[in-house]
Parts: sequence; structure tokens; C-alpha cells
Amino acid sequence: QVELAESGGGLVQPGGSLRLSCSASAFALDYYAIAWFRQAPGKEREGLSCISGSPSRMVYAESVKGRFATSRDNRKKMVYLEMNSLKPEDTAVYHCATVVSCGSGPDSWHFGAWGQGTQVTVSS
Repeated sequence: QVELAESGGGLVQPGGSLRLSCSASAFALDYYAIAWFRQAPGKEREGLSCISGSPSRMVYAESVKGRFATSRDNRKKMVYLEMNSLKPEDTAVYHCATVVSCGSGPDSWHFGAWGQGTQVTVSS
């Protein structure tokens, strides 16, 4: 059973950056594809990015392509989400989750285990 925990959220001004971290407890993280998704009040869950195991392949939702970047360090059992040029509409609780495969995009991401999330608030 994989357990995930997100951190790194906070309050940031529009145009700013944040780096979220996802720590995983798993015997071999490189067996798992890890996705990030967010949930804002009153809105549907939105898949953002996915990074496959080893070798890593990244897939992004169109809404964050060019602004967000995901990476992983299997030795440290960590996955990251670098977020740049943040906008108020990026405000949400951000989660990392296991997925079977990154596939071709968010529609193919079926989330397995995920953590409690970290709040990101973009406001001046």
C-alpha cells in the first residue's frame, strides 16, 4: 500500500511560483506513475500532470502546460510539481496520486491512492 503526503503549499501573489512536494512510502517508487490533481471549492477535480516510473515520461493538462513541471527522485521517493506564473484561478487543494499509467492525458488518469493535499492560494 502506497501512502502519499503533499507539502509546499501556501499563499503566493499572482505571477509567483511554488514548488509542491509529494513524499511516498513505497518499496520501489519507480514502479508507480504519479499524477497531480487539484480540487477547488465547487469545481470538479482537475488532473494536472503525470510522470511515469522509470524511465520518466511527463504528460500535462493543457491548462498548465508551459507553466507547471513535474519531476521525481525515486531514490528519495519524492515527486515534485513546480508551478510558475500562478494565477488566482490556480487556487485549490493540490494532491498527488498513484495512477496505473500516464497514458495520453488527464482523461486516462484513474487515481488510486492520494494524500490529504496541500492548499495553494494565489491572491494579492
